[in-house]
Amino acid sequence: MTSDPRSEALAALTQFLVTDTSVGDTLLRIAEITINAIPAADVAGITMLDDSGQPTTGVYTDALSPDVDAAQYSSGRGPCLDAWHTRSVVRIKDLATGTEYPEFSAAAREHGVCSTLSLPLVAVDRGIGALNLYARRPDAFSEDDEALGLDLAAAAAVVLANISAYWTAFELGQNLNKAMETRAGIEQAKGMLMAQAPELSPDGAFDLLRRASQRENVKLRDIAERIRNRKPVAFEDD
Repeated sequence: MTSDPRSEALAALTQFLVTDTSVGDTLLRIAEITINAIPAADVAGITMLDDSGQPTTGVYTDALSPDVDAAQYSSGRGPCLDAWHTRSVVRIKDLATGTEYPEFSAAAREHGVCSTLSLPLVAVDRGIGALNLYARRPDAFSEDDEALGLDLAAAAAVVLANISAYWTAFELGQNLNKAMETRAGIEQAKGMLMAQAPELSPDGAFDLLRRASQRENVKLRDIAERIRNRKPVAFEDD
């Protein structure tokens, strides 16, 4: 039975677990899946924003991709940027015949790229980047390639959106865990104070911690840690 590259690629993307690997590895896997599914593509790269808010090709299957893309980033015009911002496919059949992207075309030809296919990555009606395919022969990409590429780009965008949501949730969870650990440390310190002074209530123990924190101008959790480690804390009356 002949395998269906579309089904295989989409299944691989759907089953890909973002929690098992880094964001960079996830993006690279997306690019590799696309290359395998669309044989006409010799190189794949993903255009997204870097930490400074500038477009960059941070993930690619061949180093020529960022070299070629640098020309469009510096000039502010190119197929990847247009695919991203217009959320539509940009296909260049032959870079030798001249395009509206002279800087990009010149750089691409210098690296042996003859035709390109740039596919938007769209999540919740928002463009988040572009999946770019480069071929070393003219008119390499067919309408079928474009249709498959759009399916893959859509699945890739979902993976990227999930990555973003996962890391946001992860960071939130980390903050919550830290807050819970701080609270637990304070409760432990209160218990130690109350064990030393049986007449002390939970509110009274907390008030002692609070006043010591204010007096020494240090965080409450640090005062609590000192008590847990049996280091001296001055509890003087105001």
